[in-house]
Amino acid sequence: MLSLDHVVFPVRDAAATLGFYRDLLGLPLTGQTSGEDWDGYRYLMMFFGLGGGTELVCVALLGAPAPPVDVRPKDARHYAFCAESAEAYAGWKRRLADADVASWEERHGEQTSLYFEDPDGIVLEITWPPTRSPDGEDPQAVGEVMRWLAGA
Repeated sequence: MLSLDHVVFPVRDAAATLGFYRDLLGLPLTGQTSGEDWDGYRYLMMFFGLGGGTELVCVALLGAPAPPVDVRPKDARHYAFCAESAEAYAGWKRRLADADVASWEERHGEQTSLYFEDPDGIVLEITWPPTRSPDGEDPQAVGEVMRWLAGA
């Protein structure tokens, strides 16, 4: 089975990104690399530790054009983190509010999720309790997906 190693986000403002992920979210800056030519752009990669050996990597490409506008719902693509406890989840809610970061909360069965955007509009989620994904394939899920695809 695969496990997540790292996720890469392109970013426009490296300073705002550093402040958001390191200072607000408290993710340690575990490394960086920079250079003069990534398809013709000067670049900076910032590596933020997520624990367990996984990383979030933010890449600034100086002078690169902005990506095209995605017309799908904003939260159709988002990245979820899990709080360590219900108390930690409440702390994140306060921390974002104190920093004037707009957020919204949703219930998903037993989970509560807090959604917010980074400086580039990337939607992030903090959830509690953690998702407990089964290790094997779910035959019922496979059947539902196949029925959905047949009707698409």
